[in-house]
Amino acid sequence: MKKKVIKRCLFGAPIGLLISHIILLITSIFLSVATKKYEGDFLPAPWSLIELCGSELNAVIIQTICSLIFGAAFGGASVIWEIENWSLLKQTVLHLIIISVSSLPIAYCMYWIPHTIRGIVIYVSIFFIIYFFIWLVRYFAMKKKIREINEKVNADFGNN
Repeated sequence: MKKKVIKRCLFGAPIGLLISHIILLITSIFLSVATKKYEGDFLPAPWSLIELCGSELNAVIIQTICSLIFGAAFGGASVIWEIENWSLLKQTVLHLIIISVSSLPIAYCMYWIPHTIRGIVIYVSIFFIIYFFIWLVRYFAMKKKIREINEKVNADFGNN
């Protein structure tokens, strides 16, 4: 199990970095279109993080490390869904705790969210809404897979 978690963390880390970079591209495009101030500029990190780190390079290095950690946490936590002797409730609660505990501090420290109560509440709300919809999709996919397995077992059993 430990090996699988480590492999998933190592696989998830670059995915976290990729997602972070895509978000930066989308943000840069949006701000370029929405404002004349950033027209054609790539914004590699939030300005608040750049100011805190003292330079763009330092901010990008810190953000890269945090994006890798973010992806690793998601990757490693995915193993929870494969523990078959755990209930869906136990899997969901533990997965949600791991993901929440890893994502909120990183999002806050990287200035991906405003440093206000309102910003935190909005982030947490969006996080839970997205988590809920992803969970629903996984739930119905699992339910469909179980139904298909049961149908196959019933068909095979009926042929004997």
